[in-house]
Amino acid sequence: MKRFFICICLVLCWSTVFAYDLTLHDTQASIYFSPQGGAQQAIVDAIGKARESVYVQAYSFTSAPIAKALVDAKARGVKVEAILDKSQRKATYTGATFLKNAGIPVYIDDKHAIAHNKVMILDGQTVITGSFNFTKAAEERNAENLLILRDKGLALLYTENWQKHLEHSEGY
Repeated sequence: MKRFFICICLVLCWSTVFAYDLTLHDTQASIYFSPQGGAQQAIVDAIGKARESVYVQAYSFTSAPIAKALVDAKARGVKVEAILDKSQRKATYTGATFLKNAGIPVYIDDKHAIAHNKVMILDGQTVITGSFNFTKAAEERNAENLLILRDKGLALLYTENWQKHLEHSEGY
């Protein structure tokens, strides 16, 4: 019984720091499964609709269509910033260099074993997340999932988390 109580206390302590319980009413969601499930195009389309901001967190980022959509968004006046995993420093083909060369601020989160996030926050209203890496393989070969959730409260939580990671990240 004592062991059970200690486990419950640990779970409650951790959940208040790293987890959120939400009830999402009337939240529009789009769900995609790959391979060949349209997730990459859904991301490109969502970025194409952004008007204010796109914040990216990614572990692996080699998708040319997604990188181009981010550059196009910046050209439209959208604020675009990306936090990527430290593996992007040594990768031979990566979106990090492409984005940086296009004038998009790119940061490296090297404070974790891996920065395994796959997140985009668009206009403070939409969250894109799931197992889907922003790579060609994720669209064409891997079994992945992608959620696009349109909810301001959820987007705020993800934006706050993005900002926390930005604080300890370094410029690329």
